[in-house]
Amino acid sequence: MTHTVWPAVNAALNATSASLLLAGLACIRAKRITAHLICMTGACLVTTAFFVSYLAYHVQVGSVKFLGTGWSRRVYATILISHTVLAVVIVPLVARTVWLALRQQLERHKRLARWTAPLWLYVSVTGIVVYWMLYRSSWTP
Repeated sequence: MTHTVWPAVNAALNATSASLLLAGLACIRAKRITAHLICMTGACLVTTAFFVSYLAYHVQVGSVKFLGTGWSRRVYATILISHTVLAVVIVPLVARTVWLALRQQLERHKRLARWTAPLWLYVSVTGIVVYWMLYRSSWTP
């Protein structure tokens, strides 16, 4: 796979992760525990695949500059900064949330998951937005 395909693959992985998170949330609200477990395990695996792919791409290519100016640059920077900070924060939150579920500490799991899920979803969705602004918008050549 050439390095030019990787950003689209990464965006697709983020979209898949977001979809699995939403499906997992719908399943748990419907008390479909096994389906919730399958969706959330899938979201963890897809997010891990994204991270490996993201690192492999940026090791080869390095940093990619946003070419927009003015207000679009400010919007991009705001989204990128919030995405990056929360991407770092979400890793231990997901790990702790999964750990609590595996240990059957379900009340603690549920309390933490109420924070983890929306933040994780935000990171996945803003990853797609960053991809779109950086590689697919009219600001890029």
